[in-house]
Amino acid sequence: MRQQTNPVRYVAVGDSFTEGLGGALVGEQARGWADLVADGLALHHGHIEYANLAIRGRLLAPIATEQVDAALALDPLPTLMTFNGGGNDMLRRGIDPDGLIELTRIAVRRCVEAGIDVLLLAGADPSGGLPFGDTIRTRGETLTIATAALAEEMGVRFVDLFHDAELRRPGYWSDDRLHLNPVGHQRVAAQLLAALGVHTVPIPDPPLAAAGRGRAVEDLRFVRTHLTPWVIRRLRGRSSGDDRTAKHPTWVTVDTTSVG
Repeated sequence: MRQQTNPVRYVAVGDSFTEGLGGALVGEQARGWADLVADGLALHHGHIEYANLAIRGRLLAPIATEQVDAALALDPLPTLMTFNGGGNDMLRRGIDPDGLIELTRIAVRRCVEAGIDVLLLAGADPSGGLPFGDTIRTRGETLTIATAALAEEMGVRFVDLFHDAELRRPGYWSDDRLHLNPVGHQRVAAQLLAALGVHTVPIPDPPLAAAGRGRAVEDLRFVRTHLTPWVIRRLRGRSSGDDRTAKHPTWVTVDTTSVG
């Protein structure tokens, strides 16, 4: 472990991917990749401050505005931010890739100008298990390419999880086929930490192929348990994140005694 000379204050903004849905449950909270990144940074530096402003169901617009506003209002300011969004936009009609990239550009510029080290992410690709998967993957390709170009333009780091072929395997995904499972979150955390020059969270061994009950049975269970409730929420204009707040809206200390 290397003790830090300057304090690390890490804030994560995003949707359910960053909130950690599908991660290992600790009490009533799922611990996702952002929590594991915080753990890994604490193991490397001794201790850090951590905030997670992500809320499931959020479109990119409130991530790039409301969550970024909240991040910039933290006292003291963050030194590091992971920024991801657009996954929920890809699941809706009328997606505007240029508009999404411009939202991202404005948000990242605000954070960089405030002195925050921004790490842009292209989220993992869920399209293999979802209806209209080809459409979702095409939209994801467009956003990933544009986000990579934006990162280069603005001189910030970029991690492309969308093209991680290993992460597309079913063994990394939860039963809802939309959120990573614990081993998927660990793989993401390891890659992000490596991009930051930290190697305290190992890349997990590839998951073994599960003994399925047949594709037709699995598809029926998926439709009944996950897809139908999602469609009903959309028809009602509801979101899974309605009335929810961020799980770590202010700084919490993560150190070597609290990791795990």
